[in-house]
Amino acid sequence: MTRVLRGLIGLLILLQWSAAKAELDIEIIGAGENQIPVAIVPFGGDAKLSQPIHEVVVNDLQRSGLFRIVDTAGKQPHEAAEVSFPDWQVRGADALAIGVVSAKNNADVEVRFRLLDVVRQVELSGQAVSASFTQLRAIGHRVADEIYEKLTGDKGVFSTRIAYVKRIKGRYTLIVADSDGYNEQVILAQKEPIMSPAWSPDGRNLAYVSFETDHAVVYVQSLYTNRREVLADFSGSNSAPAWAPDGKQLAIVMTRDGSSNIYLVRTDGSDVRSLTSGYEIDTEPNFSPDGQTLLFTSDRGGSPQIYQMSVHGGTAQRLTFGDGINFSPRYSPDGKSFVFTHREKGNFFIATQDFQTGQMEILTSGGWEKKPSFAPNGKLILFASEARDRGILATVSSDGRVQRHMFTQSGDAREPIWGP
Repeated sequence: MTRVLRGLIGLLILLQWSAAKAELDIEIIGAGENQIPVAIVPFGGDAKLSQPIHEVVVNDLQRSGLFRIVDTAGKQPHEAAEVSFPDWQVRGADALAIGVVSAKNNADVEVRFRLLDVVRQVELSGQAVSASFTQLRAIGHRVADEIYEKLTGDKGVFSTRIAYVKRIKGRYTLIVADSDGYNEQVILAQKEPIMSPAWSPDGRNLAYVSFETDHAVVYVQSLYTNRREVLADFSGSNSAPAWAPDGKQLAIVMTRDGSSNIYLVRTDGSDVRSLTSGYEIDTEPNFSPDGQTLLFTSDRGGSPQIYQMSVHGGTAQRLTFGDGINFSPRYSPDGKSFVFTHREKGNFFIATQDFQTGQMEILTSGGWEKKPSFAPNGKLILFASEARDRGILATVSSDGRVQRHMFTQSGDAREPIWGP
Protein backbone atom coordinates (compact mmCIF):
# COMPACT_ATOMS: atom_id res chain seq x y z
CA MET A 1 0.00 0.00 0.00
CA THR A 2 1.09 3.60 -0.53
CA ARG A 3 0.45 6.48 1.82
CA VAL A 4 1.58 10.07 1.55
CA LEU A 5 1.98 11.84 4.87
CA ARG A 6 0.29 15.15 4.32
CA GLY A 7 0.76 18.05 6.65
CA LEU A 8 3.93 16.56 8.10
CA ILE A 9 5.99 19.72 7.69
CA GLY A 10 4.03 21.52 10.38
CA LEU A 11 4.42 18.60 12.77
CA LEU A 12 8.12 18.38 12.13
CA ILE A 13 8.57 22.09 12.85
CA LEU A 14 7.08 21.51 16.28
CA LEU A 15 9.64 18.75 16.86
CA GLN A 16 12.63 20.97 16.04
CA TRP A 17 14.59 22.18 19.09
CA SER A 18 17.66 24.24 19.70
CA ALA A 19 20.33 21.50 19.87
CA ALA A 20 21.01 18.32 17.93
CA LYS A 21 23.58 16.73 20.20
CA ALA A 22 22.55 13.63 22.16
CA GLU A 23 22.43 14.31 25.87
CA LEU A 24 21.77 10.65 26.73
CA ASP A 25 24.14 7.73 26.09
CA ILE A 26 22.10 4.56 25.71
CA GLU A 27 23.06 1.06 26.84
CA ILE A 28 20.77 -1.84 25.84
CA ILE A 29 20.32 -4.73 28.25
CA GLY A 30 18.63 -7.86 26.90
CA ALA A 31 16.58 -8.30 23.74
CA GLY A 32 13.19 -9.45 22.58
CA GLU A 33 12.55 -13.18 22.59
CA ASN A 34 12.06 -13.29 18.80
CA GLN A 35 13.90 -10.44 17.08
CA ILE A 36 12.69 -9.53 13.60
CA PRO A 37 15.52 -9.58 11.02
CA VAL A 38 15.28 -6.42 8.92
CA ALA A 39 17.68 -4.92 6.38
CA ILE A 40 17.87 -1.11 6.21
CA VAL A 41 19.68 -0.06 3.04
CA PRO A 42 21.26 3.43 3.24
CA PHE A 43 18.95 5.67 1.21
CA GLY A 44 20.17 7.00 -2.11
CA GLY A 45 21.68 10.45 -1.52
CA ASP A 46 21.69 9.90 2.26
CA ALA A 47 25.50 10.01 2.58
CA LYS A 48 25.54 13.64 1.47
CA LEU A 49 23.35 14.78 4.38
CA SER A 50 24.64 16.32 7.60
CA GLN A 51 22.52 13.76 9.46
CA PRO A 52 22.13 10.46 7.57
CA ILE A 53 18.55 9.26 7.91
CA HIS A 54 19.70 5.63 7.72
CA GLU A 55 21.68 6.10 10.93
CA VAL A 56 18.65 7.42 12.83
CA VAL A 57 16.41 4.58 11.62
CA VAL A 58 18.91 1.84 12.50
CA ASN A 59 19.61 3.28 15.95
CA ASP A 60 15.90 3.60 16.72
CA LEU A 61 15.13 0.00 15.78
CA GLN A 62 18.15 -1.36 17.65
CA ARG A 63 17.17 0.55 20.81
CA SER A 64 13.80 -1.18 20.84
CA GLY A 65 15.48 -4.57 21.27
CA LEU A 66 12.90 -6.11 18.91
CA PHE A 67 14.89 -6.07 15.68
CA ARG A 68 18.06 -7.68 14.36
CA ILE A 69 19.69 -5.48 11.71
CA VAL A 70 20.80 -7.52 8.67
CA ASP A 71 24.07 -6.58 6.93
CA THR A 72 23.46 -4.78 3.62
CA ALA A 73 27.08 -4.71 2.39
CA GLY A 74 27.39 -5.23 -1.36
CA LYS A 75 23.69 -4.69 -2.03
CA GLN A 76 22.38 -1.14 -2.31
CA PRO A 77 18.98 -1.08 -4.06
CA HIS A 78 17.05 2.19 -3.81
CA GLU A 79 14.01 1.40 -5.96
CA ALA A 80 11.67 -1.58 -5.85
CA ALA A 81 12.67 -2.62 -9.38
CA GLU A 82 16.28 -3.03 -8.21
CA VAL A 83 15.40 -5.51 -5.45
CA SER A 84 16.19 -9.21 -5.87
CA PHE A 85 14.23 -10.89 -3.09
CA PRO A 86 16.23 -14.16 -3.15
CA ASP A 87 19.40 -12.16 -2.31
CA TRP A 88 17.78 -10.92 0.89
CA GLN A 89 16.22 -14.26 1.74
CA VAL A 90 19.71 -15.78 1.69
CA ARG A 91 20.84 -13.10 4.17
CA GLY A 92 17.99 -14.04 6.47
CA ALA A 93 16.02 -10.79 6.20
CA ASP A 94 12.27 -10.88 6.74
CA ALA A 95 11.86 -7.24 5.69
CA LEU A 96 13.78 -4.72 3.62
CA ALA A 97 13.68 -0.91 3.77
CA ILE A 98 14.88 1.14 0.79
CA GLY A 99 14.56 4.76 -0.22
CA VAL A 100 15.88 7.87 -1.93
CA VAL A 101 16.66 11.33 -0.55
CA SER A 102 16.56 14.27 -2.94
CA ALA A 103 16.90 18.03 -2.48
CA LYS A 104 13.84 20.02 -3.56
CA ASN A 105 15.57 23.40 -3.18
CA ASN A 106 18.22 24.98 -0.98
CA ALA A 107 16.13 24.47 2.18
CA ASP A 108 13.92 21.42 1.67
CA VAL A 109 14.44 17.71 1.16
CA GLU A 110 12.13 14.92 -0.01
CA VAL A 111 12.43 11.34 1.22
CA ARG A 112 10.74 8.48 -0.64
CA PHE A 113 10.71 5.28 1.37
CA ARG A 114 9.45 1.71 0.87
CA LEU A 115 9.18 -1.23 3.25
CA LEU A 116 9.14 -4.63 1.55
CA ASP A 117 8.16 -8.06 2.85
CA VAL A 118 11.03 -10.29 1.72
CA VAL A 119 9.23 -13.57 2.44
CA ARG A 120 6.00 -12.73 0.59
CA GLN A 121 7.77 -10.41 -1.89
CA VAL A 122 5.24 -7.60 -1.52
CA GLU A 123 5.33 -3.95 -0.49
CA LEU A 124 4.15 -3.27 3.05
CA SER A 125 4.33 0.51 3.00
CA GLY A 126 5.37 3.44 0.88
CA GLN A 127 5.75 7.06 1.95
CA ALA A 128 6.87 10.39 0.54
CA VAL A 129 7.92 12.95 3.14
CA SER A 130 8.98 16.55 2.56
CA ALA A 131 10.61 18.72 5.20
CA SER A 132 13.50 21.09 5.72
CA PHE A 133 17.13 20.01 6.02
CA THR A 134 17.00 20.93 9.71
CA GLN A 135 14.40 18.22 10.33
CA LEU A 136 16.27 15.16 9.11
CA ARG A 137 16.24 13.40 12.49
CA ALA A 138 12.46 13.84 12.70
CA ILE A 139 12.11 12.20 9.27
CA GLY A 140 14.28 9.30 10.43
CA HIS A 141 12.11 8.81 13.52
CA ARG A 142 8.98 8.80 11.35
CA VAL A 143 10.45 6.15 9.07
CA ALA A 144 11.45 4.04 12.07
CA ASP A 145 7.95 4.41 13.52
CA GLU A 146 6.44 3.17 10.26
CA ILE A 147 8.74 0.14 10.16
CA TYR A 148 8.01 -0.64 13.81
CA GLU A 149 4.24 -0.45 13.28
CA LYS A 150 4.17 -2.51 10.09
CA LEU A 151 6.35 -5.28 11.51
CA THR A 152 4.99 -5.46 15.08
CA GLY A 153 1.42 -4.22 14.76
CA ASP A 154 2.00 -1.59 17.46
CA LYS A 155 2.46 2.16 17.09
CA GLY A 156 6.05 3.34 17.19
CA VAL A 157 7.21 5.90 19.75
CA PHE A 158 10.49 7.07 18.23
CA SER A 159 8.97 10.45 17.32
CA THR A 160 7.82 11.12 20.87
CA ARG A 161 9.56 13.17 23.55
CA ILE A 162 10.52 12.74 27.18
CA ALA A 163 11.00 15.20 30.01
CA TYR A 164 13.30 14.85 32.99
CA VAL A 165 15.22 16.82 35.60
CA LYS A 166 19.01 16.95 35.58
CA ARG A 167 21.03 17.93 38.65
CA ILE A 168 24.65 19.08 38.39
CA LYS A 169 26.51 20.48 41.41
CA GLY A 170 23.43 21.83 43.12
CA ARG A 171 21.85 23.24 39.96
CA TYR A 172 18.59 21.84 38.57
CA THR A 173 17.50 21.83 34.93
CA LEU A 174 14.16 20.75 33.50
CA ILE A 175 14.79 19.22 30.08
CA VAL A 176 12.67 18.06 27.14
CA ALA A 177 14.34 15.82 24.55
CA ASP A 178 13.52 13.40 21.77
CA SER A 179 13.04 9.82 22.93
CA ASP A 180 16.64 9.04 21.91
CA GLY A 181 18.09 11.96 23.91
CA TYR A 182 18.75 14.29 20.95
CA ASN A 183 17.39 17.81 20.45
CA GLU A 184 17.55 18.79 24.08
CA GLN A 185 15.47 21.83 25.10
CA VAL A 186 16.08 23.50 28.48
CA ILE A 187 12.73 24.54 29.95
CA LEU A 188 13.93 25.87 33.30
CA ALA A 189 17.31 26.12 35.05
CA GLN A 190 17.78 27.22 38.66
CA LYS A 191 19.48 26.44 41.98
CA GLU A 192 16.26 25.32 43.68
CA PRO A 193 14.79 21.82 43.18
CA ILE A 194 12.40 21.04 40.32
CA MET A 195 10.07 18.05 40.61
CA SER A 196 7.18 16.14 39.05
CA PRO A 197 7.03 17.33 35.41
CA ALA A 198 3.73 16.40 33.78
CA TRP A 199 2.84 16.64 30.08
CA SER A 200 -0.37 18.21 28.86
CA PRO A 201 -2.34 15.81 26.61
CA ASP A 202 -1.49 17.84 23.50
CA GLY A 203 2.22 17.90 24.32
CA ARG A 204 2.38 21.69 24.24
CA ASN A 205 2.76 22.40 27.97
CA LEU A 206 4.47 21.05 31.06
CA ALA A 207 3.26 21.36 34.61
CA TYR A 208 5.91 20.99 37.29
CA VAL A 209 6.82 21.81 40.87
CA SER A 210 9.45 24.42 41.69
CA PHE A 211 10.90 25.44 45.05
CA GLU A 212 12.22 28.82 43.82
CA THR A 213 10.04 30.70 46.33
CA ASP A 214 11.19 28.52 49.26
CA HIS A 215 8.14 26.26 49.16
CA ALA A 216 6.57 23.94 46.60
CA VAL A 217 4.59 25.79 43.91
CA VAL A 218 2.98 24.26 40.80
CA TYR A 219 3.61 26.03 37.48
CA VAL A 220 2.40 25.42 33.92
CA GLN A 221 4.79 26.40 31.12
CA SER A 222 4.41 26.47 27.34
CA LEU A 223 7.09 24.59 25.42
CA TYR A 224 6.70 26.93 22.44
CA THR A 225 6.52 30.39 23.99
CA ASN A 226 8.24 29.62 27.33
CA ARG A 227 5.47 31.58 29.03
CA ARG A 228 4.68 30.13 32.44
CA GLU A 229 1.93 30.74 34.95
CA VAL A 230 1.36 29.77 38.57
CA LEU A 231 -1.24 27.03 38.87
CA ALA A 232 -1.17 26.54 42.65
CA ASP A 233 0.61 28.64 45.27
CA PHE A 234 -1.36 28.07 48.44
CA SER A 235 0.02 27.91 51.97
CA GLY A 236 1.85 24.69 52.70
CA SER A 237 2.93 22.43 49.87
CA ASN A 238 1.59 22.29 46.31
CA SER A 239 2.78 19.23 44.40
CA ALA A 240 2.26 16.23 42.08
CA PRO A 241 0.34 17.79 39.15
CA ALA A 242 -1.48 15.44 36.77
CA TRP A 243 -3.42 16.45 33.65
CA ALA A 244 -6.89 15.19 32.81
CA PRO A 245 -7.07 13.58 29.34
CA ASP A 246 -9.22 16.43 28.00
CA GLY A 247 -6.61 19.00 29.11
CA LYS A 248 -9.24 21.11 30.91
CA GLN A 249 -8.22 20.40 34.49
CA LEU A 250 -5.43 18.97 36.62
CA ALA A 251 -5.26 17.02 39.84
CA ILE A 252 -2.77 18.42 42.36
CA VAL A 253 -1.81 17.65 45.95
CA MET A 254 -1.99 20.41 48.55
CA THR A 255 -1.52 20.67 52.31
CA ARG A 256 -3.26 24.03 52.70
CA ASP A 257 -5.70 22.53 55.22
CA GLY A 258 -2.96 20.83 57.24
CA SER A 259 -3.04 17.38 55.64
CA SER A 260 -2.06 16.05 52.22
CA ASN A 261 -5.12 15.80 49.98
CA ILE A 262 -5.92 15.71 46.27
CA TYR A 263 -7.67 18.63 44.60
CA LEU A 264 -9.00 19.28 41.10
CA VAL A 265 -8.27 22.64 39.50
CA ARG A 266 -8.81 24.24 36.10
CA THR A 267 -5.79 25.03 33.94
CA ASP A 268 -5.95 28.73 34.87
CA GLY A 269 -5.83 27.92 38.60
CA SER A 270 -9.52 28.57 39.22
CA ASP A 271 -12.33 26.38 40.59
CA VAL A 272 -10.25 24.50 43.16
CA ARG A 273 -12.23 21.49 44.42
CA SER A 274 -11.27 18.97 47.10
CA LEU A 275 -11.42 15.33 46.03
CA THR A 276 -10.04 13.60 49.12
CA SER A 277 -10.18 14.69 52.74
CA GLY A 278 -8.92 13.49 56.10
CA TYR A 279 -5.64 13.26 57.96
CA GLU A 280 -4.04 10.57 55.83
CA ILE A 281 -1.41 11.32 53.18
CA ASP A 282 -3.04 11.15 49.73
CA THR A 283 -0.67 11.95 46.88
CA GLU A 284 0.58 11.13 43.34
CA PRO A 285 -2.75 11.26 41.44
CA ASN A 286 -3.03 9.98 37.87
CA PHE A 287 -6.08 10.12 35.58
CA SER A 288 -7.46 7.10 33.75
CA PRO A 289 -7.46 7.31 29.93
CA ASP A 290 -11.21 8.04 29.94
CA GLY A 291 -10.80 10.71 32.63
CA GLN A 292 -13.37 9.12 34.95
CA THR A 293 -11.15 7.72 37.71
CA LEU A 294 -7.91 8.51 39.50
CA LEU A 295 -5.15 6.31 40.81
CA PHE A 296 -3.26 7.68 43.81
CA THR A 297 -0.98 6.72 46.67
CA SER A 298 -2.27 6.80 50.24
CA ASP A 299 -1.22 5.58 53.68
CA ARG A 300 -4.82 5.37 54.86
CA GLY A 301 -4.40 1.62 55.34
CA GLY A 302 -1.29 2.01 57.48
CA SER A 303 1.38 1.93 54.76
CA PRO A 304 1.70 3.51 51.32
CA GLN A 305 -0.50 1.60 48.87
CA ILE A 306 -2.33 2.35 45.63
CA TYR A 307 -6.01 3.29 45.51
CA GLN A 308 -8.55 4.17 42.84
CA MET A 309 -11.57 6.46 43.06
CA SER A 310 -14.00 8.34 40.85
CA VAL A 311 -13.16 11.91 39.82
CA HIS A 312 -16.60 12.77 41.20
CA GLY A 313 -15.59 11.61 44.68
CA GLY A 314 -16.86 8.75 46.80
CA THR A 315 -15.18 5.73 48.33
CA ALA A 316 -11.63 4.84 47.34
CA GLN A 317 -10.83 1.23 46.42
CA ARG A 318 -7.52 -0.24 47.55
CA LEU A 319 -5.73 -2.05 44.71
CA THR A 320 -2.38 -3.28 46.09
CA PHE A 321 -1.86 -5.70 48.97
CA GLY A 322 0.73 -8.18 50.19
CA ASP A 323 4.28 -7.57 51.35
CA GLY A 324 6.05 -4.27 50.82
CA ILE A 325 4.77 -0.83 49.91
CA ASN A 326 3.55 0.49 46.55
CA PHE A 327 3.45 4.01 45.16
CA SER A 328 3.72 6.26 42.04
CA PRO A 329 0.93 4.60 40.01
CA ARG A 330 0.18 5.38 36.35
CA TYR A 331 -2.46 3.91 34.09
CA SER A 332 -1.50 2.05 30.94
CA PRO A 333 -2.67 3.79 27.74
CA ASP A 334 -5.41 1.17 27.24
CA GLY A 335 -6.56 1.46 30.86
CA LYS A 336 -6.30 -2.29 31.47
CA SER A 337 -3.38 -2.16 33.90
CA PHE A 338 -1.16 0.25 35.80
CA VAL A 339 2.55 0.60 36.50
CA PHE A 340 4.03 1.57 39.86
CA THR A 341 7.03 1.31 42.16
CA HIS A 342 7.10 -1.64 44.54
CA ARG A 343 9.46 -1.60 47.52
CA GLU A 344 10.31 -4.74 49.40
CA LYS A 345 13.26 -5.56 51.67
CA GLY A 346 14.96 -2.26 50.96
CA ASN A 347 14.87 -2.56 47.14
CA PHE A 348 12.69 -0.65 44.69
CA PHE A 349 11.23 -2.45 41.66
CA ILE A 350 9.11 -1.42 38.67
CA ALA A 351 5.93 -3.49 38.56
CA THR A 352 2.61 -3.66 36.74
CA GLN A 353 -0.77 -4.91 37.87
CA ASP A 354 -3.76 -6.01 35.80
CA PHE A 355 -7.09 -4.48 36.82
CA GLN A 356 -9.15 -7.55 35.96
CA THR A 357 -7.03 -10.21 37.66
CA GLY A 358 -5.30 -8.09 40.31
CA GLN A 359 -2.06 -9.94 39.51
CA MET A 360 1.19 -8.02 40.04
CA GLU A 361 4.22 -8.62 37.80
CA ILE A 362 7.68 -7.32 38.72
CA LEU A 363 9.56 -6.23 35.58
CA THR A 364 12.99 -5.18 36.87
CA SER A 365 15.75 -6.68 38.99
CA GLY A 366 15.45 -4.07 41.72
CA GLY A 367 17.61 -1.39 43.26
CA TRP A 368 16.72 2.31 43.14
CA GLU A 369 13.90 2.31 40.58
CA LYS A 370 11.15 4.92 40.76
CA LYS A 371 8.76 7.24 38.88
CA PRO A 372 7.58 4.92 36.08
CA SER A 373 5.47 6.08 33.13
CA PHE A 374 4.23 4.31 30.01
CA ALA A 375 5.19 5.18 26.45
CA PRO A 376 2.14 6.14 24.36
CA ASN A 377 2.00 2.66 22.79
CA GLY A 378 2.07 0.93 26.18
CA LYS A 379 5.01 -1.28 25.17
CA LEU A 380 7.78 0.54 27.06
CA ILE A 381 8.05 2.05 30.53
CA LEU A 382 10.37 4.93 31.41
CA PHE A 383 11.67 5.24 34.99
CA ALA A 384 14.42 6.67 37.18
CA SER A 385 17.23 4.38 38.25
CA GLU A 386 20.85 4.40 39.42
CA ALA A 387 24.04 3.02 37.85
CA ARG A 388 27.71 3.91 38.00
CA ASP A 389 27.04 5.84 41.22
CA ARG A 390 24.65 8.37 39.72
CA GLY A 391 21.04 8.87 38.75
CA ILE A 392 20.07 7.68 35.27
CA LEU A 393 16.97 7.16 33.17
CA ALA A 394 15.96 3.68 32.13
CA THR A 395 13.28 1.89 30.13
CA VAL A 396 11.91 -1.60 30.36
CA SER A 397 9.58 -3.36 27.94
CA SER A 398 6.12 -4.15 29.26
CA ASP A 399 7.05 -7.85 29.31
CA GLY A 400 10.31 -7.16 31.19
CA ARG A 401 12.55 -8.68 28.49
CA VAL A 402 14.31 -5.56 27.19
CA GLN A 403 15.84 -2.83 29.35
CA ARG A 404 17.83 0.29 28.42
CA HIS A 405 20.03 2.48 30.60
CA MET A 406 20.23 6.11 29.49
CA PHE A 407 23.16 8.06 30.95
CA THR A 408 23.37 11.84 30.90
CA GLN A 409 26.81 13.10 29.85
CA SER A 410 27.10 14.75 33.27
CA GLY A 411 25.11 14.98 36.48
CA ASP A 412 22.14 13.00 37.75
CA ALA A 413 18.90 12.42 35.85
CA ARG A 414 15.67 12.25 37.83
CA GLU A 415 11.88 12.68 37.56
CA PRO A 416 11.36 11.25 34.04
CA ILE A 417 8.04 11.34 32.23
CA TRP A 418 7.18 10.09 28.73
CA GLY A 419 5.34 12.60 26.54
CA PRO A 420 2.17 12.01 24.53
